[in-house]
Amino acid sequence: MAHTQEVKGIDVDPETRCAHYHSEIDRIAIKFYCCGIYYPCFECHQATGCGSSEVWPKERFDEKAVLCGSCGHELTVAEYLDCHSSCPACSAPFNPGCTLHKHLYFG
Repeated sequence: MAHTQEVKGIDVDPETRCAHYHSEIDRIAIKFYCCGIYYPCFECHQATGCGSSEVWPKERFDEKAVLCGSCGHELTVAEYLDCHSSCPACSAPFNPGCTLHKHLYFG
């Protein structure tokens, strides 16, 4: 495992892929604002999370909330939204399709 953060969810692999999203480029986890715990996706959080789902408020986008499953670098919300689907630390590609779900995580 390239990171030391605990990532909860269903069938989470060492690079943070899960039962729901498991392609080669599915390698981020999101720290959910409501509970402060990393999950690979909103479906894992719904299934095994805190039971409350709150998005990160814009005024807190400077806080670390996204984990690169490849190298373990933690990105702020703002860094993640501006990273063009690759890790700024190791250049590992992230799934660009994740932008379709950003409203589930970030306000």
